[in-house]
Amino acid sequence: MTIEEEVPLLLDNVEGNSKPRRVALFVEPSPFAYVSGYKNRFQNFIKNLREMGDEVIVITTHEGVPQEFFGAKLIGSRSFPCPWYKKVPLSLALSPRIISEVANFKPDIIHASSPGIMVFGALIIAKLLCVPLVMSYHTHVPIYIPRYTFSWLVKPMWMIIKFLHRAADLTLVPSAAISRDLVAAHVTAANKIRVWNKGVDSESFHPGYRNQEMRVRLSGGEPEKPLLIHVGRLGVEKSLDFLKMVMDRLPGVRIAFIGDGPYRDCLEKMFAGMPAVFTGMLQGEELSKAYASGDIFVMPSESETLGLVVLEAMSSGIPVVAARAGGIPDIIPEDQEGKTSFLYTPGDLDDCVGKLKLLLSCKEFSKAMGKAAREEMEKYDWRAATQKIRSEQYNAAIWFWRQERGKLIQPIQWLVRRFFQSSDVTCD
Repeated sequence: MTIEEEVPLLLDNVEGNSKPRRVALFVEPSPFAYVSGYKNRFQNFIKNLREMGDEVIVITTHEGVPQEFFGAKLIGSRSFPCPWYKKVPLSLALSPRIISEVANFKPDIIHASSPGIMVFGALIIAKLLCVPLVMSYHTHVPIYIPRYTFSWLVKPMWMIIKFLHRAADLTLVPSAAISRDLVAAHVTAANKIRVWNKGVDSESFHPGYRNQEMRVRLSGGEPEKPLLIHVGRLGVEKSLDFLKMVMDRLPGVRIAFIGDGPYRDCLEKMFAGMPAVFTGMLQGEELSKAYASGDIFVMPSESETLGLVVLEAMSSGIPVVAARAGGIPDIIPEDQEGKTSFLYTPGDLDDCVGKLKLLLSCKEFSKAMGKAAREEMEKYDWRAATQKIRSEQYNAAIWFWRQERGKLIQPIQWLVRRFFQSSDVTCD
């Protein structure tokens, strides 16, 4: 281990219980108005930072943003739709109003979601105010680009990601798989990448929410039939068309899609005449009931940076059958396969269907796996994940920031000594 790696780790341990800080969060799109995989992550993060005594302001896209959240001040920045994905609002967040709000707040650290447009605003403001900058990487855009636009844009996108994250003092990623991808692409130094630990609200997502009325709704009025469920944003990059082939091989089985997104119309046409239900967005207790009322959760996406919906399904006590790709193996590691859930080879229809049939054919086995999944998820907690960031990872970012700041200050100090101090002056 190099000295660059050792010192931040030492700082992590020495400052295990950080004093309260002032944290400015730049999050795009809004975790309060936009359906996204990091909605629960950021909402729980803000809640726990506040409960731990930190002052927090959140700068985010303007539509549907409340004035405050658990005492954190929310500031909406005027946004515009993404050219290739109209439902995603974007904002640079560099208006005089935003700069003034952040400057008056006097943050100890700035934390921005990446990639996007707002992260550029956060970067500029962090440099203007001379404040440590953390970026958390949530959307693996280089994988999505070929599905939404032109493949030749992948290389420029990697260049933008490198520019952003090399300018940050620390990068947080949702899974070890994404960390490996960023290291392989030479996005930033390996010791400047840390994993934002997974977490789940095990009280909101609980087997006790299983509900017969909800099951009737999700099954299209046939609650006695086996029921697969999928929860998440309905986007083309989620490989949901794969589930059409899966359902063709499972006569008598029903499927429910919980969520909304730009691919919904295409999916509804694709599944026309099949035993499929599209509920649209569900929230709160309705969503908790939907998770717990299914028999198996299916996750065909191969591009998840983590897959929080998988955590929520397992916490709800139902087994998962998911593609072995992206951040999903971080949730279901090799030693847990076949115990808490199943992974299948991406794109392998026989492998996926075989594992679904095994669970559908033996209810006792399926229930035992769901119970084991729930027990595993009880180990994870958003509060613990937040504590690790604020008392370890933020400290590491500040340490890196001090080193870079020192490199800039040293030449200035030399000039001051050279030209403004007399030779007989000594310093203590």
